[in-house]
Amino acid sequence: MLDFNLASVDEICQQLGQRLRGRRLALPLSQAELAARAGVSTGTVRTLEATGAVSAGSLVRVALTLGMANSLQCLFAAPTPQSIAQLERGKAAPRQRAPRKPRPRPRPRP
Repeated sequence: MLDFNLASVDEICQQLGQRLRGRRLALPLSQAELAARAGVSTGTVRTLEATGAVSAGSLVRVALTLGMANSLQCLFAAPTPQSIAQLERGKAAPRQRAPRKPRPRPRPRP
């Protein structure tokens, strides 16, 4: 299995496409059937499975059609605090401002 921490963007996209292809074949659906159900073109499904390089919307449509909503649910999940005390500390943390940029000095007039 590919370690996403060590992989390039292209490798990760290709791996996601392969996983979706495996899921499609397990159902079993043709690329054309999946495309029709997901509301995307057959070329989009073909490209997704080959390279993973499609729009986020197309990726989500295909994943939902393949019954992979749970995988999308945890894709970018926010970390959950461990306790109420951590929640309170997060609320009490002061906001930090960016340092001020120095103003340029005016040039002396000749």
